[in-house]
Amino acid sequence: MSQVWKEYQEKNKDRFLEEMLELLRIPSVSARSEHKSDMIKCAEAIKDALLASGCDKAQVMETGGHPVVYGEKIIDPNKPTVLVYGHYDVQPVEPLELWHTPPFQPTIIDGKIYARGSADDKGQFYMHLKALETMVNTNTMCTNIKFIIEGEEEVGSPNLAKFVAANKDLLKADVILISDSALLSMDTPSLDTGVRGLSYIEVEVTSAARDLHSGSYGGAVANPIVVLSKMIASCHDENNHITIPGFYDDVVTVSDEERALINKAPFDEEEYKKEIGIKELWGEKGYTTYERTGIRPTLELNGIWGGYTGEGSKTVLPAKATAKISARLVPNQSSEKITQLLLDYFRKIAPSCVTVNAFEHHGGEAYNTPIDSKGYQAASKALETTFGKTPIPVRGGGSIPICHTLEKELGTQIIFMGFGLDNDGLHSPNEKYNVENYFKGIETIPYFHKYFAE
Repeated sequence: MSQVWKEYQEKNKDRFLEEMLELLRIPSVSARSEHKSDMIKCAEAIKDALLASGCDKAQVMETGGHPVVYGEKIIDPNKPTVLVYGHYDVQPVEPLELWHTPPFQPTIIDGKIYARGSADDKGQFYMHLKALETMVNTNTMCTNIKFIIEGEEEVGSPNLAKFVAANKDLLKADVILISDSALLSMDTPSLDTGVRGLSYIEVEVTSAARDLHSGSYGGAVANPIVVLSKMIASCHDENNHITIPGFYDDVVTVSDEERALINKAPFDEEEYKKEIGIKELWGEKGYTTYERTGIRPTLELNGIWGGYTGEGSKTVLPAKATAKISARLVPNQSSEKITQLLLDYFRKIAPSCVTVNAFEHHGGEAYNTPIDSKGYQAASKALETTFGKTPIPVRGGGSIPICHTLEKELGTQIIFMGFGLDNDGLHSPNEKYNVENYFKGIETIPYFHKYFAE
């Protein structure tokens, strides 16, 4: 099989790349209402691409929000079925001035595709379409393949749970395959064994009914920015340990054996700092960088604003200050429980001189997959075949909110087989995806189907 796959992919690689770039040109930003028509356009483009890649059936299916795209290629009901999950929505691009190239005009520089959605997740799920095409056109399919490509992952998948629950028979499969994660490097392949959960809230602190003159009222009226800053600062102690009572109650202690396995992955601290432009590492005392970003929960400030932020000066005492705050959660932590914990904490610690409005945006549960499962072993063998090395199991630091729901509703384990890199700049200006990684994914995915079928 390997030779015919290689020949077909080499013959069509330029088209494979151009098709993916065309998808990146659609500004499918799920968080912005002005992009609703772009979301529909993108969904339709994916439906057409699924059919062109060999699916016998593909359709755009409505939800309470942005649509889901479903496709399938069923060769034999008695053969195992692989359900591929991905998402076509992307993060907002702001701050636009920090992009070196236009975010929706994909530009290839030094073998890297710069565009919003290139690595997260259009470039990664599109590999599966081209892997399908490879197998269909070389007559080498050995599994049934289904696709569910959603349009709301970047806003917490608020409608996908209902969709999955209502379409269990349609989505029935023996394993779920997701490419929305990263390799340690092209020299050191890896497979994520899980993702963290998420709790996302917003906190508004208000004092006066309007902005006030900072000379006339300063010192006599509480400043919401100062109050909110103190509230946020109280969330961590001097060891960067989260101080909110009950936050760690359900965190399962990771064994020394698993911690040792996590830290087997090569880590160049100086290169890490240089890559992201920092002087020193920072984090919870007693844990390594890989542990802090994989097996430990975190609390981060995602945005804060209030008062005057325009050009020049304006001496005001602001009426309101606002912050967006998120927690990354580990297995056994409930996003619902942590969200309520955070909301109650900020309401409770606020001084009586201000009013607090705290509310939830979205959340999701952590997910782990065992490395002794058939799916994980098939993925490991696939990467070993194309990379020449056994991949290292690692815990992913990001979140894919729907994972827990997919397994709960479909009774099917999830395998994470991503081909991005940690320096791809997900959610940041100048997001990129290496052309080499894109083609490596297309090369590797057919082997997953082969080994899973076996």
